Amino acid sequence: MNEVEVDGRSYQMPPLDGFTVAHFLTVADIERSARFYETVFGGRIASRGDAKGAPGYIQIANAWLIVNVGGGPTPDKPSVVLSPPADPNSVSSFMNLRVADIHACYEMWRARGAEFITEPKDKYGETRCYIRDPDGYIIEVGQSKPDFTYG
Repeated sequence: MNEVEVDGRSYQMPPLDGFTVAHFLTVADIERSARFYETVFGGRIASRGDAKGAPGYIQIANAWLIVNVGGGPTPDKPSVVLSPPADPNSVSSFMNLRVADIHACYEMWRARGAEFITEPKDKYGETRCYIRDPDGYIIEVGQSKPDFTYG
């Protein structure tokens, strides 16, 4: 069983009750993607997938990533084909990492091989920058200003 605790509540993959949120990424190479998220963000690889089509599962902080190669359609999604981004400059969704110290994360993750689009920039009450993963997905890294409140 793989478990993470958030605010006193335990989240497991697979869940034993209720539900756990995971973000699915269609990737070209499961092992390469798993290593990237493990190396750069300290993710814990719970499963590396298999040749029969099982996905990889990676725990990153209080979240889960599911990585699998593309394909389809399948009986449960008969009109859907999954593939990594064809154009890494055209994005409809991205992962967002909120950090306590963006400059420390920028230096640490860059040293671990993350390729940042730019250095951290101030914008809209926060400082943020973006990383590209091996398949071209972007990951926002952001730190809110001390006086910023959510809600």
